[in-house]
Order: sequence, then C-alpha cells, then structure tokens
Amino acid sequence: MVDSGNIELTVKNILQELNIEYEWIKVDPDFADTLQFCEKYGFKMEESGNTIIVASKRGEKKFSGCIVLGTDRLDVNKKVKSLMGVSRLSFANAEDTVKLTGMMIGGVTPFALPDDLPIYVDAKIMGLSQLIVGGGSRSGKILIHPNELLKIPTVQVVESLSLNQTN
Repeated sequence: MVDSGNIELTVKNILQELNIEYEWIKVDPDFADTLQFCEKYGFKMEESGNTIIVASKRGEKKFSGCIVLGTDRLDVNKKVKSLMGVSRLSFANAEDTVKLTGMMIGGVTPFALPDDLPIYVDAKIMGLSQLIVGGGSRSGKILIHPNELLKIPTVQVVESLSLNQTN
C-alpha cells in the first residue's frame, strides 16, 4: 500500500512549485469516492473532478490522465481513443494506477502524475468557479479554481471529453 503521508507531501510540494492556489481538505478515507465525499462534506458533484487513468489494451502500453465532472462519464471509446491514437483502451486497473502514479483509485490527483503523461481536461470544467480534485491519497482533496489546472505542463483542455450520465 502507498504511504499516503509521502504522496501528500509530494503533491503539496508540486502544488507549491507550480504556484497553485488551493485549499487542502482533509478527508476520511472511507468517504474519498466522489459521491460519498460530496454527501458527507457538502460539495456538489457538478464541482467535483474525477481524475481517471486510461490505458491502451494492445501493443506498447500507453497511458493518459483524464479529468471529468463527477456527474459525467468519460468518453473512452471515441474521444480518448482518438486523442491517444490507439485502437483499444480501458480504465487502468488499480494495480497499474498505483504502479504508474503511486496513488490509489479514489485519491488520484492531476498534480503529481508522471511528467510525460498527457492529461486531458473536459472543457466544461473550465467554466466552473471552483473544482474539487483528488489529493493524491484517499485522505485529502484539493479545492482549486479550474484555471489552476492550466499550470500543469501536460494539460490539454478538450471539448466533449465526457458524456453526461443521462446520455
């Protein structure tokens, strides 16, 4: 298991290096998943960003990070597949996620991903006044203005990265 104290320190150091304005929110790890977090701590699903690691299924393994709203589904089969230029992909499993990022599912943050990992952000996120993202462990979340994501060198804002849950 990843030492959440070390990953949180790493994340906070990266936030400082990137000059990110943020608020750290301490979280009970049992309530780290988006829906449970929002219900317990009074945040809106529409202001919560899920950072999802996606992996190719054929050939050389390729990964990307994608951020979509808690109310939406990632368009893996069309949009992300096209962005990554691969024929088949899926959500990375928990083992690959930890190996690649050092973070557990439910705590993945865009602020401590590998330097060469493309990070795709759904364009609709950029219109929010605030955004909650993972803090690197299941023990913390980060409250930011969405524009702070643009300080990550590998971030690309993408139209129609997600599908609304009703679609």
